[in-house]
Amino acid sequence: MMKAYLSAFRMRWKMELQYRGAVVGGFVCQVFFGLILVSLYRALYAGKPQSLPIESVTTYVWLQQAFFRMILSSDPDLANRIRTGDIAYDLCRPLQLYGYYYARILAQKLLGSLLRAAPMLVFAACLPRGWGLVLPASLPALAVALLGLVLGLLCVCTLENITVGITMRTLDPRGVQAMLNLLMTTLSGNILPLTLFPDSWQKAITLLPYAQLLDAPIRLYSGQYALAQAPRALLVQAVWTVILLGLGLLLWQKNQKRLIVQGG
Repeated sequence: MMKAYLSAFRMRWKMELQYRGAVVGGFVCQVFFGLILVSLYRALYAGKPQSLPIESVTTYVWLQQAFFRMILSSDPDLANRIRTGDIAYDLCRPLQLYGYYYARILAQKLLGSLLRAAPMLVFAACLPRGWGLVLPASLPALAVALLGLVLGLLCVCTLENITVGITMRTLDPRGVQAMLNLLMTTLSGNILPLTLFPDSWQKAITLLPYAQLLDAPIRLYSGQYALAQAPRALLVQAVWTVILLGLGLLLWQKNQKRLIVQGG
């Protein structure tokens, strides 16, 4: 069974490698927006210095931009198969349908992130201090941040598959996908770093699943979460991943029992 999921992962991986022009365009776009955001925050700090160092904010911005593809990417082929009824062919596959598409979206988000993040992080690291990316707080902090990033990737894939499960009922992914994108970009720190929110807000926001995608790994990287706090942060990520995985599986199973495919 695992070989089937690995095959689905590899096929989607190879498919993503074909879109090299999109990778270059995405890199240029994210660099542009990264520079705009950094300029805005530098202007804010020039007018009213904040308690959080500007270097921490610019690092937060560049890490968010580097892994933007991990947040905002979906599988349009699956949405089209649901709309046209071609998903009926997938039901004939001798494997669990949720796992099959989870492997596909995992490959899409992972490769899309790696292809854009690698050159962007190099670019950001070469910028002057106060403009670019600073080194991690320590090597152990980098290690736990990478682990947190992996958990964030697994968590965002579970959110994506819940969206697909809802699409099976509505047949139109645009509304639910737009709502999910708004929640993820806002509450994961992509629009405004969560570290700049009031402390009372952060206590609630950082416990939501959206903050586990990128905010938690970035705080581990920068040392805003001390190493003593790392186990708790990773546990929250793991718990949300398991909860959302269970909800997604339940939703997909119910959908498969009531699935009606029309056409000839």
